[in-house]
Amino acid sequence: MSNPFPFTAVVGQDDLRLALLLNAVSPAVGGVLVRGEKGTAKSTAVRALSALLPEVDVVPGCRFSCDPAAPDPSCPDGPHEPGPGARRPARMVELPVGASEDRLVGALDIERALAEGVKAFEPGLLADAHRGILYVDEVNLLHDHLVDLLLDAAAMGASYVEREGVSVRHAARFLLVGTMNPEEGELRPQLLDRFGLTVEVAASREPDQRVEVVRRRLAHDDDPAGFAARWAGEEAALRQRIVAARELLPQVRLGDAALRQIAATCAAFEVDGMRADIVMARTATALAAWAGRTDVLAEDVRQAALLALPHRRRRNPFDAPGLDEDKLDRTLEEFSGESPDDDPDPDGPGGPGGGGGQPAPEGGPQGDGGTAAHRQAGAGGEPQASGAREQSAVRAAEPFRAKVLSVPGIGEGAAGRRSRARTEHGRTTGARRPQGALTKLHLAATVQAAAPHQRARGRSGPGLVIRRDDLRQAVREGHESNLVLFVVDASGSMAARQRMSAVKGAVLSLLLDAYQRRDKVGLVTFRGTSAEVALPPTSSVDAAAARLESLPTGGRTPLAAGLLKAHEVLRVERLRDPARRALVVVVTDGRATGGPEPVALAGRAARLLAADGVASVVVDCEAGPVRLGLAGQLAGELGGTAVTLDELRADSLAGLVRDVQGDRRAA
Repeated sequence: MSNPFPFTAVVGQDDLRLALLLNAVSPAVGGVLVRGEKGTAKSTAVRALSALLPEVDVVPGCRFSCDPAAPDPSCPDGPHEPGPGARRPARMVELPVGASEDRLVGALDIERALAEGVKAFEPGLLADAHRGILYVDEVNLLHDHLVDLLLDAAAMGASYVEREGVSVRHAARFLLVGTMNPEEGELRPQLLDRFGLTVEVAASREPDQRVEVVRRRLAHDDDPAGFAARWAGEEAALRQRIVAARELLPQVRLGDAALRQIAATCAAFEVDGMRADIVMARTATALAAWAGRTDVLAEDVRQAALLALPHRRRRNPFDAPGLDEDKLDRTLEEFSGESPDDDPDPDGPGGPGGGGGQPAPEGGPQGDGGTAAHRQAGAGGEPQASGAREQSAVRAAEPFRAKVLSVPGIGEGAAGRRSRARTEHGRTTGARRPQGALTKLHLAATVQAAAPHQRARGRSGPGLVIRRDDLRQAVREGHESNLVLFVVDASGSMAARQRMSAVKGAVLSLLLDAYQRRDKVGLVTFRGTSAEVALPPTSSVDAAAARLESLPTGGRTPLAAGLLKAHEVLRVERLRDPARRALVVVVTDGRATGGPEPVALAGRAARLLAADGVASVVVDCEAGPVRLGLAGQLAGELGGTAVTLDELRADSLAGLVRDVQGDRRAA
């Protein structure tokens, strides 16, 4: 778009604008992660920021944007001779979700490296983003290995590309900005910590503000150039303020009092490590420079805490991000000797971005994560099964570390941590001719293929004569993520409060395991006379936890309906994502009631799933001194395995004995 939406024309979103501006003033803050529901101007604000950044001086012809005043000594296009530089606008580079590793970090021509000893390097997006902005929309959907490469480069300020002993390094310092919708899945906590700041955004509930948003959007779409011209004055003023704040930043003094407040705040909220302290210090300093001051005040420390700490205090994926502002104020007051402002001026140090911290809960994102989502799911309730005698939902028992459940065989799905698969990353198991571009060279196989032809090719020197037909691609085995579809019995036979609490605790434990292994999850429940899809397959484990928390029980046990509903969900999902294998986890005591021949119907439904080759596990919830073993029979019909609630624990004695016996039989 030649005329992007002006940054100063964005309505509201004070925290988002402030966080972006602080990173423009001090890129050392570490970037911004923007979380929020769809349609909240996340991408619009990020794209608009690039027009505000000052121009940069670059070495003419350098593909890596070296600074002529201090060129990178290891630049692949260097060494650079002293000389005048060229000025160009700061770039904003977008990383597509489906990008390859070579597209991100660059690619080496392995054929030329082996045959000629030449480091022929094609720069990637990290090189393009050097001294600019790298924007990752839907960062939570990136594959783990891409996220790791991205964040390592952001932390080190350099990108390394290595292929079979041939390596290239170049500078890669950029402002990292990621946006995500929590409904589509979360980032791992350790990756959340690598973002300097985070903000939660939501659409305004004020009619007047919503009207203004629509008015400006329509005006921009009708005449982008004219709309940009009307905001040119405000854009120029904000651009000049960024330049002035950058120049003032080295003069800002971070006193001992402010440092003690920062340390005390991080300790009070029990954040892990020291990164939070460092980010808060840099953010408070940038806030002072943004306000035109050379001293960091308590209000700067408070605002820095609201931006830097909420995402760092999460203990598991189901904890909602946020900060207790009353506790924050008490901590700052205790370590300052004076009372902090109870109502800081939103037009003060935050400037155009405002101050503020997190949006109020009632205006915050209403995704599927955390306690807000739990309340929302509880308020919405579940559809009532006809004739069901419903009991209120019970809370889940404390989750535990679950035993690893995996899909047999070797798949080729998205990278993850559950089942065996052929992947781009993992241990090398063989070699093959490359299909398309060579990405992972199998050096030994390549040399073996080229060696018999050296005399015929007229080899005279020490190096091998390599042809493209000699190259071999490494075949690697790693792990994939799966679709874990939970089919949960919510009938009256499961309704005893302690029993259902234990069942929910077990499913919650499996959800935590699915989160850690990067799986998609879905939830089917059955009770009364029918089954329903409580949650279609999604990457948001938070959503499944919310639906589980509000799950009521009661009525008959239509086991066949639950299995048939699971079959239908899997059929649709195979059309959407045929490479992703499924694991069905049926949580039941195995009873089947209601309708004619319920047991026979359940058996036929189970065999239908088995005929499709669906991997399954039955979690046997039967309790009491007399056990009928119906869950085990169901597992046999499904062609899967049955485990009890106790055996589901990774550290259970029964599970340990079973593993040892299996190892002995294998030996």
